Amino acid sequence: MNKKLKRLILVSVLMACSWNGISAKTAKGTTEKFDWNPVMEAIIQVESSGNKHAKSGNQVGAMQITPIMVADCNAILKQKGSKKRFRLADRFSVTKSKEMFLLIQEWYNPENDIEKAIRSWNGGPTYTMGSTQRYYERVMSYLD
Repeated sequence: MNKKLKRLILVSVLMACSWNGISAKTAKGTTEKFDWNPVMEAIIQVESSGNKHAKSGNQVGAMQITPIMVADCNAILKQKGSKKRFRLADRFSVTKSKEMFLLIQEWYNPENDIEKAIRSWNGGPTYTMGSTQRYYERVMSYLD
């Protein structure tokens, strides 16, 4: 099976799982959260090759999170009425970085659009298709 067909099948399966907002019905009729793990792992490979100590300017950690993104996550948590807050040092924790990714997706991407998630991780909420195309292709290559 060629790469493009495998990618199309994977994306189709992931999108089918997200048809019901954050949740998807399983065959047994139970509800599960959308599984962002394959996308997060692909982003980690593109951003840092899995290095949780990676630094590039003000972007650090496995997912290359900026101070602005930490502040955005904390503003979202405040609006949600949560007392939880992230610290800048949390960017070096893969687990906490993934929590921030999930919070951003829940807030800005409730429809669980994989393409939107990837492009906005690179270009911010107001990304352009052209400026994020190469990044999108690189992340998608890890989803094969």
